[in-house]
Amino acid sequence: MAKVLILLFFATLALGIPVAFTMGIAGMAAILVDGALNPLIIPQRMYGGIDSFPLMAVPFFILASELMTACGLTTALLRFANDLVGHIRGGLGHVNVLVSMLFAGISGSALADAAGPSAIVMRMMRRAGYEANYAGALSAATATIGPIIPPSILMVVYAIADSRVTVAGLFLAGILPGLLLGLSLAAANHFVSVRHDYRGRTHRASASEILSSGIAAGPAILMPAIILGGILAGVFTPTEAGAVATAYALVLGLGRRTLSMSALYRVLVRAAVTTSSVLIIVAMASIFGWLLTYAQIPQTLAGAISGLTQEPLAVLFLLAGFALVCGLFIDTLPALIILTPVLSPIAAQFGIDPLQFAMMLVLNLTIGMITPPVGPVLFVIATVGRLRLEGLSRAVLPLLAAELIVLLLVILMPAVSTVVPRFFGFAN
Repeated sequence: MAKVLILLFFATLALGIPVAFTMGIAGMAAILVDGALNPLIIPQRMYGGIDSFPLMAVPFFILASELMTACGLTTALLRFANDLVGHIRGGLGHVNVLVSMLFAGISGSALADAAGPSAIVMRMMRRAGYEANYAGALSAATATIGPIIPPSILMVVYAIADSRVTVAGLFLAGILPGLLLGLSLAAANHFVSVRHDYRGRTHRASASEILSSGIAAGPAILMPAIILGGILAGVFTPTEAGAVATAYALVLGLGRRTLSMSALYRVLVRAAVTTSSVLIIVAMASIFGWLLTYAQIPQTLAGAISGLTQEPLAVLFLLAGFALVCGLFIDTLPALIILTPVLSPIAAQFGIDPLQFAMMLVLNLTIGMITPPVGPVLFVIATVGRLRLEGLSRAVLPLLAAELIVLLLVILMPAVSTVVPRFFGFAN
């Protein structure tokens, strides 16, 4: 059964069939070949995969992100970032990084960032004389900060798949790696800017201008603080935090009179479509992941790794390499749902900290979003910027190297993932 499941999955994936349906087709075929399983287990597992109270946070965070974007706060974030760092060498590149870090606290999604603020800054960079492929590559790379800095949709899904961690713990674990990711991309942008003589704007913003733009962007910056603050204070759960964020964004849009009824309707439609695509992937991946466990793939893989090494760090490197290869060919969300129940027990068996492993896996698969041949963020940027994927893939390599350095730090230094959660009492 395991051979049919895996071979058919990759065969249908190679044919270009959407990943949600490849998992369903492979799962159905494996059940029929096995003969011992009732096909009715498919709808049962699909329903069980999405019948989760914590998963309700996903549509709330998606809707909150859409509402904040519709309120026009992206422009305010851009102005604030430009006032802060636009004057230094490679200024617009640093603006790109900073805006993505700020927007990550609103969207929690790389694709939302790539299609929104990153795409806007990319066009600004091209008008300012930056090489088109580099502007696109930096925009793609900075978009990957979205799933790392809380709130993160991927971390909500991970916490559902691995009972050893909580959503709040994962949110806190993502803060330091997210900041390191931003700093590494800013450093890479600096070196590229020195090499190509990309200068910042001639006018340096005054303190009053920075204060003014900061106040305008304040409502957007405040949202992640409300989410994390409420969770840490015990006022509400992560799911309730999503609802609070949605209510906050709605009140903000109506109060500022930037959200009309027609705009609200479009926001609801976009959020419903995005949520539906996420939930069907979660449902199908639940079947696929359960079948992998039923076929004892985790035990087989753990046995193979045990035969190679008993050293936890070496095991973590092996798991990271395996996840990195999977991220090249499978979209991030289904890969996360499939790999978590398979690899997490192996990490636990070798005594690897659950938060460290979670951050390694999430960061690993997020990096896969800018690596060909799948690289969904690259495809979004290539489409929006009308760029050739080949040139974009070459330009992203130095930025990819910067992100891999952060991944290496997460693997080598558990404290990168655990120090913040431990400070707030969310780690062992």
